[in-house]
Amino acid sequence: MEWQPDEHGLQQVLQLLKDSQSPNTATQRAVQQKLEQLNQFPDFNNYLIFVLTRLKTEDEPTRSLSGLILKNNVKAHYQNFPQAVADFIKQECLNNIGDPSPLIRATIGILITTIASKGELQTWPELLPQLCNLLNSEDYNTCEGSFGALQKICEDSSELLDSDALNRPLNIMIPKFLQFFKHCSPKIRSHAIACVNQFIISRAQALMDNIDTFIESLFALAGDEDSEVRKNVCRALVMLLEVRIDRLIPHMHSIIQYMLQRTQDPDENVALEACEFWLTLAEQPICKEVLSGHLVQLIPILVNGMKYSEIDIILLKGDVEEDEAVPDSEQDIKPRFHKSRTVTLQHEGGEGEEGEDIDEDDDDDDDTLSDWNLRKCSAAALDVLANVFRDELLPHLLPLLKGLLFHPDWVIKESGILVLGAIAEGCMQCMVPYLPELIPHLIQCLCDKKALVRSIACWTLSRYAHWVVSQPPDSYLKPLMTELLKRILDGNKRVQEAACSAFATLEEEACTELVPYLSFILDTLVFAFGKYQHKNLLILYDAIGTLADSVGHHLNQPEYIQKLMPPLIQKWNELKDEDKDLFPLLECLSSVATALQSGFLPYCEPVYQRCVTLVQKTLAQAMMYNQHPDQYEAPDKDFMIVALDLLSGLAEGLGGHVEQLVARSNIMTLLFQCMQDTMPEVRQSSFALLGDLTKACFLHVKPCIAEFMPILGINLNPEFISVCNNATWAIGEISMQMGAEMQPYVGLVLNHLVEIINRPNTPKTLLENTAITIGRLGYVCPQEVAPMLQQFIRPWCTSLRNIRDNEEKDSAFRGICVMIGVNPGGVVQDFIFFCDAVASWVNPKDDLRDMFYKILHGFKDQVGEDNWQQFSEQFPPLLKERLSACYGV
Repeated sequence: MEWQPDEHGLQQVLQLLKDSQSPNTATQRAVQQKLEQLNQFPDFNNYLIFVLTRLKTEDEPTRSLSGLILKNNVKAHYQNFPQAVADFIKQECLNNIGDPSPLIRATIGILITTIASKGELQTWPELLPQLCNLLNSEDYNTCEGSFGALQKICEDSSELLDSDALNRPLNIMIPKFLQFFKHCSPKIRSHAIACVNQFIISRAQALMDNIDTFIESLFALAGDEDSEVRKNVCRALVMLLEVRIDRLIPHMHSIIQYMLQRTQDPDENVALEACEFWLTLAEQPICKEVLSGHLVQLIPILVNGMKYSEIDIILLKGDVEEDEAVPDSEQDIKPRFHKSRTVTLQHEGGEGEEGEDIDEDDDDDDDTLSDWNLRKCSAAALDVLANVFRDELLPHLLPLLKGLLFHPDWVIKESGILVLGAIAEGCMQCMVPYLPELIPHLIQCLCDKKALVRSIACWTLSRYAHWVVSQPPDSYLKPLMTELLKRILDGNKRVQEAACSAFATLEEEACTELVPYLSFILDTLVFAFGKYQHKNLLILYDAIGTLADSVGHHLNQPEYIQKLMPPLIQKWNELKDEDKDLFPLLECLSSVATALQSGFLPYCEPVYQRCVTLVQKTLAQAMMYNQHPDQYEAPDKDFMIVALDLLSGLAEGLGGHVEQLVARSNIMTLLFQCMQDTMPEVRQSSFALLGDLTKACFLHVKPCIAEFMPILGINLNPEFISVCNNATWAIGEISMQMGAEMQPYVGLVLNHLVEIINRPNTPKTLLENTAITIGRLGYVCPQEVAPMLQQFIRPWCTSLRNIRDNEEKDSAFRGICVMIGVNPGGVVQDFIFFCDAVASWVNPKDDLRDMFYKILHGFKDQVGEDNWQQFSEQFPPLLKERLSACYGV
């Protein structure tokens, strides 16, 4: 007997569906309660499917809603459905997949894939064969409905479909889908391609076996009149370029011709999919070879795609020039993520090491349209192609650029400025001759009457900041800085934002070149404090922090402190402990404290206290949550991480002055807990602070060493690179303070350190810090460390040869020299590496130079003149020269 609904029950369910479409929140709450009650009845879900599939008298939105509520129930508790209910739902879905209404078909499709993804593909064996059979139906609705459901299943369960668990249904499905590429209905052709596309990236075997048929079928659809079909064809070709370029190479010329057309498709969605092709091709080794001949066509197409569309301009309120008084809506403000402190060393020929986690954030020229669009994709493609082709790109661009940059229509002029910014990185060398003319023109564009032109000019100028700073300051730096500072005070919020970001980039490039203008810069930044709405305030903090990082102790002048600190402290007092705006403000203060050093003393007490409170509150909340997760919310640990990092900044900036603050607080107890936190970023920041406190006021750290050292030892785990790095650095700092008293703890850490320095693929920063710490341990406890010399001397020497002369390098090399004294045999086999490392010193202190001299001459005397001659023949000429000039060997 088939299940039939009870009339009264059915009316209740229909009433519920009507109520849930009401905008009234009270009604909505009542609906939620009613739903929870009805879910107690096992056959409630039968009513929902009945309304969806059988109740043709109701309007479509109500029927569809019934299906969507059922979908949510399946998601939440399908495993509790009685077997009869589950079977009824499955049967109803398959019987009605061809409903005349596209909305109902789509809803049933969503319901099917939700059941399938609940592990039911295994226990619903007839599903795939039935859907595939229904594709053959003469009835369009049935065919389209089945394809819609199959497409959703392919999206949700692609891995499972290509596994042995189901007996590899793809072997039947893929050839079946390929037949439908020729179907007379565009909707069905589009479904068929979309289904196959799900299996390209994972290189499903069934698709690889049919790859040539697939590619031929795609080519056959190249001229399809339906834009959805064209979009799916483009998407397929872009993915094939990544995984099966071998199959495309024979046809590459015609594929490129096709994509050139599609990138100009009247439908922007198609053009965007096609434009991705150039981005993907640029990553392929064959890019240069296959694309050079087509640049003459491609470049104008990309440049044309970089104009704002009419819709963009409406969305960006391109005609609104002044909006600085309009408060920001909260959803416009992207969440900020704090990046925890990582301790790095200074390298030869440049400031701290970049490379490992560079912030990729300079391409956000039009962020509010954060959804990807043709303009962004075209600009990104031009950027990567400029990096591939370098000089070869310019002949195709220069003739266009002049026309764009001086064009009377602002939209075209704006796109020209974007082009100039996009090629800055790849074509910098060949752009240099034109910059003396272009930079002044761009600086003029900063005063354009259109806000969108002013904001893009900020971005493009920041991309050439390196060149500007390399010229005499009066030529370009001074005029650029003057204009950018005016733009920071622009009446338009988007321009303020672009100018602030550009200024931060300029600060990083110019560093101390900005010192003469500090008073003028600070006046502007402080004035902006009173003027900015919420979102841009957060960027302003960043510009102030970067300024402090760039000019360092030059900021420590009474007149500058007087300007800068009152507004910062005022904001600091306005913000509550649970306000996330504290993150950027704390980061900014951390840079300021490090730069001002003793100049920060008058402000340090309240700042220090508050950081300690933030750590304490977060730890307390975490403890409550761990004991009663049902009653308390998990804390946001970012508050604690940022606070620990600011404490590090204070310890580093104030040095010994931080001692009284530490003495009057329970920071060491809190640190003991933070060092054992489950979250790696918390441990990372804790170890950075431990190292900074060790340098600043060791008398407070020393009583805790016996408890802290085992925790440091456990964290020498290179799986968490930054945690391991900071723990290693802290151990080195502690060794220097402990001296010979370090001896009981060497065993806890030495084996881990030696293992890390010998690991393949260890990041450079971690290798360098590990080498420094091994050297420092050996300096204070040579008897304990020297016996292992042979196990680490070679990687030790290679990882420290590129580090600048500094205190850390000095103490580490003293350690190696002392250890060689204890165990000279440990260095014999790798002595050439030691010679090379010694030669990397520019100016060692006199007593360290003597240590080197004794070891080199001792080795030479030991082996005798002839052997030394033979040995030194292996030296590269430069090394030979340096050793003979500095040490006479």
